[in-house]
Amino acid sequence: MSFQKAQDLLKLAGMSASRHGGITVKEVAEAFSVNERTAQRMIAALKDVFPSISHQTDSERRRRWKLRDTSMLGMQGLYRRELVALEASITRAEREGAYMEVDALRSLRDRLVATLPSAQARSMEVDAEAILEAKGYACRPGPKVKTSPDVLNIVSAALRGPFRLIIRYQGAQDAKPRKRVIEPYGILLGTRHYLIARDTAKDHNLRRFRIDRIEKAEITNDWFEKDRDFDLEAYAARSFGSFHSDDEFSRVVWRFSPAAAATAREFEFHPKQEMTELEDGGLMVSFEASGLVEMAWHLAKWGAEVEVVEPSALREMAVAYRKAQIRVLP
Repeated sequence: MSFQKAQDLLKLAGMSASRHGGITVKEVAEAFSVNERTAQRMIAALKDVFPSISHQTDSERRRRWKLRDTSMLGMQGLYRRELVALEASITRAEREGAYMEVDALRSLRDRLVATLPSAQARSMEVDAEAILEAKGYACRPGPKVKTSPDVLNIVSAALRGPFRLIIRYQGAQDAKPRKRVIEPYGILLGTRHYLIARDTAKDHNLRRFRIDRIEKAEITNDWFEKDRDFDLEAYAARSFGSFHSDDEFSRVVWRFSPAAAATAREFEFHPKQEMTELEDGGLMVSFEASGLVEMAWHLAKWGAEVEVVEPSALREMAVAYRKAQIRVLP
């Protein structure tokens, strides 16, 4: 049954309920020019989707079907702006290497588009493509992380358990990939994707495994109990990007020049940042995090328009960037 026919049948059920207690199979057959057997199948299909449709037997022993929840009558299907938003979300997820989200969003998009008449669906898809191109989504250049969709799918399945994973992983000190059994806690997306997990052969500390260095992943049937006190959002906030180091974790203070202050106010550098307006028109930004190298990469975009107040290790990294002749702000 097409989406438009379902809408018409819903309206008919709602209107008939208010007039004489519901519609009969015969009335559905007449309204849609079908036989009564087809009308019965149409009502059955509608019941599967909308459980609020019920029936009662009238004085002539005929079943009358009615829609109790009339809010369904305002259902309008898929709008162009909604399809554009879905396509943009798919493109963003692809660019970030979030393949699990790509598959889920594509499935949702395809199901929604399938409810539309073919001509309308194609028209909307063409419009969506044109709008995305105009916004620069279709061909925006830039670096993106290379990760294995198969590995990400297996990791996702393990996280839902949660189940232990067997991975072949090549760490920074490993000459070649080696087998590890880990307990996965979550994924952080950034310049590189990291899997937060415990290595069962080591201690109980959480570690970060670069997903691009996982050669192979295999889910096990071994369920494990996560630490109930673990908060992925709080854990992620201890980093500037996706890299984390307890040794580097410290207070960070940046001073933006008056020329860059207006642009800097538009950024959220860290979810727990504090901004302080300075008398000269500049801006002070402070937060606590680790990931000095990733901070240095970002500060390079600001050139001489930002000064590192704290920590001293980051200030030394930024010396070369402050001498660069960068004239365009991020």
